[in-house]
This record gives sequence, C-alpha cells and structure tokens, in this order.
Amino acid sequence: MAAVGDEVSVEVARRLALGAQGFGSGRPKRADVRRAIRAAGVLQLDSVNVLTRSHYLPVFSRIGNYPRGTLDKLAWGADRELFEYFWGHKAALIPLTAYPLMRWRMRAAERQVWDEELSPEISAPWSVVAGMRRLTAERPGYVDQVLQLITEKGPLTAGEASPDGVRRKRSDPDPDPTTGRMWNWQDAKIAIEYLFCAGRVTIAGRRHFERIYDLTERVLPADVLAAPELTADEARRELVRIAARGLGIGTAKELCGSSQGHFPLPTATAREVIGELTDAGELIPVRVEGIKQQSYRWHEAKDRPIDARALLSPFDPLIWNRDRTHHLFGFFYRISIYTPAPQRVHGYYVLPFLLGDQLVARIDLKADRQTSTLVVPTLTAEADAADFIEPLAAELHLMADWLSLDHIAVPAGGRLAAQLTDRIRVTSTPARTVTADAER
Repeated sequence: MAAVGDEVSVEVARRLALGAQGFGSGRPKRADVRRAIRAAGVLQLDSVNVLTRSHYLPVFSRIGNYPRGTLDKLAWGADRELFEYFWGHKAALIPLTAYPLMRWRMRAAERQVWDEELSPEISAPWSVVAGMRRLTAERPGYVDQVLQLITEKGPLTAGEASPDGVRRKRSDPDPDPTTGRMWNWQDAKIAIEYLFCAGRVTIAGRRHFERIYDLTERVLPADVLAAPELTADEARRELVRIAARGLGIGTAKELCGSSQGHFPLPTATAREVIGELTDAGELIPVRVEGIKQQSYRWHEAKDRPIDARALLSPFDPLIWNRDRTHHLFGFFYRISIYTPAPQRVHGYYVLPFLLGDQLVARIDLKADRQTSTLVVPTLTAEADAADFIEPLAAELHLMADWLSLDHIAVPAGGRLAAQLTDRIRVTSTPARTVTADAER
C-alpha cells in the first residue's frame, strides 16, 4: 500500500528528528541533566570504556560539561530517578515514570513456560531464553534457590548468587552452543537475569560496572511500585507515544518494529497501536522523501532551525537505528568495536560528529587515562562536508575538560589531522598540551 499524507522533505524530517532528541540552537546555558535525559528518552548501557561509558555520552552531547556523578546518583543513588531494564533487547537506563509501563512485559516473562513456544511479548537476551529452557529441564527449583539467596543476603552480584557455589571453568564445554562463548552464562547469572526480566529483582547499583542485584521492593521507591498497574494495551500505547515523541518522525518499524523499533512490539500489535494513535490525531501520517514506507509525525514535533555541535556515542538514541541514520543523514554507519582490527575502516570507537543538522565526520576517540590524554587515532571527513575543524577542536577541548584529561593528542595522519592539531594548539589553555604523532 502506497504511503499517504503530506510530503515531508528529508531535510525537514532530519530537523524534526534532531529537535525531538533535544538538539536545537546551541547548548543550554545551564547543564540540566534531567532535561537531557528527558530529550534522549533512554540511555543505553554498554561495557566498553575506551572513552567513557556509553550512557554518559548522550547527556554530554546535549548539554556539554556536567558532573558524571550527577547521572550516577540519578541512576543508582538513594533517591534514584532512573531504573535499569531492557529497552527493546538492550540494557538501558529509563526514567522511573516508565516503570509501570514495563510491568506487562515483566508479567509475560514471569508467566513464560520455557519448554513451550516463546511468548511474542518476551524481549530478553537470548542467553536468558536458551538458559532458562536448559535450567527448567536440568535444574528445576534452581531459580527459586537463587531468589531465596538474594532475599537472605542481597544485594549480590551474579557471581555471589550461586546457591551451591558451583561454577563452570573456562575450559569446560559450553552448555548451549547457540549463544556463543561470551553469552554462555553461569547458571546463577541466567537465573538472576531471568528474575530481573520478570521484575522480581532489579539493579541496586554497579561495582566496576558489574551489576549488583537486590529485591525490587528494597531498591525502587515505594510510590513507584504502588502506582496503579496499566493494562498491556494502555502501556503499549504510552510506550509508542514515548517513542514517537523521542523520534519526532518515523516509520512503524522505527517506532515499534519487532527488530529495529525504538520500543519493539509484535507486528500485529504494533499495527493496532499505531492505528489507535493515528485515529486519535497523535500520530500524523506523512510521506518522507526517499522512504517508501508509511511515516508518522508526532503531532507536537516542530520543524525549527538546528545549530548543533556534538560528538555522538555509537549508542546515542539519535543514531542507534543505523538504517534510519542512513535515510535521514545520508550517513552509512556501523559500529567497529566488534570488527577485527584489519577490517576496520574508520577506527575502533568511532563517534559521528554532528554540526548544524549534518553528520560531517567520523572521529575515533580514546581516553588514555595513564597519560591523561584524549587521543584522536583516526579522523575521517564525509564527502562534501563543510569545514568542521574549528568546531571540532572546540568540542574536543570541551570533552577533555569533561573527562578531566590534561592533554589532547592527534596521532591520526593526513591533512585534516594536521589542521586539527594546529587548531587545538591555537585554542589550548596553558595547562593543556597538544601533540601530533611526530611529537609523541
């Protein structure tokens, strides 16, 4: 069926997407962390720490220098305002206001009979799915034992939650080849992650980024847990509203598709929810230039000038849907951290550089903490990109300040790297040194 509605140019769609994500006329004068989190909607978690943990970066991209400890308190402090759960299949920090919206998914996980067909409402790591199928058959009652241990001795890490202390050795064969060595978790980890999916336990904190689990009622505020439970239909509608508000404009697949959606839903369910929100006037059907699929504009999304300057995490909500990034920005982007070194084109931890409303370059970045240096191993401009060296230099200075790094080094070779080195040196403070590869 052909798309319907007013035609929207790709330039307008791009501005709508950027505005929805909190990018506008420069950065706010005050570093409002809560405002940045609301704009991003969700902060994806990832263990890679070559620059800084990924959840810190979207806030920096939107408001600049801020104390990372502020986000830590919001996420894991006594008066937390965020909680950890799966946004789609990815671990993420989500505002506590969304906790009631996740309960239907928790109920679905709790009801799941693991030797039967998987419920379409389950969105959990395959390690949990495959692991629970094995544990249900091989170790009945084991999950209850893990829960009892947490109840008596929590908070605990997964390594501390084994009722019998038995752990497989690295030399032992993987119990399930479908998950791969990295995801062949210990039995206690599988059990505790299932309990997390089901909402029985939650993340009380992190120790060197390792999850610490405790009973949900001992971690989350009582008023959040006492909030009225929405029906699954009510929760799904609100989640698609959140997705639409965060995207500004998007296709059904981008809003809530089962594989690439901002919040994945089964296809038939997604179609029904989008239809309801369209009938209510909250989603407006439009045709986006260059996109065959039907698109929907959030009714409050506004087209306004964008004057942004930001280095974007590979996991930033603006760009985590790689196909959407390609459509809106003409920017083909794939993360390289899982790519063998000889096959990497642009570097290891590559951040797209947003300037105005365009992605103009790819900047590989590394924080060398031993030498207190922000390192730029590679630098690649997009074809026909406007001059970005001066604003990039300013952004690197800002990032070095934010990460408390004393030096900036640009070992990347070529004309652009030389220009960047010169510009950083010109704008450097007396306390910060700048070096090119030959000077290191």
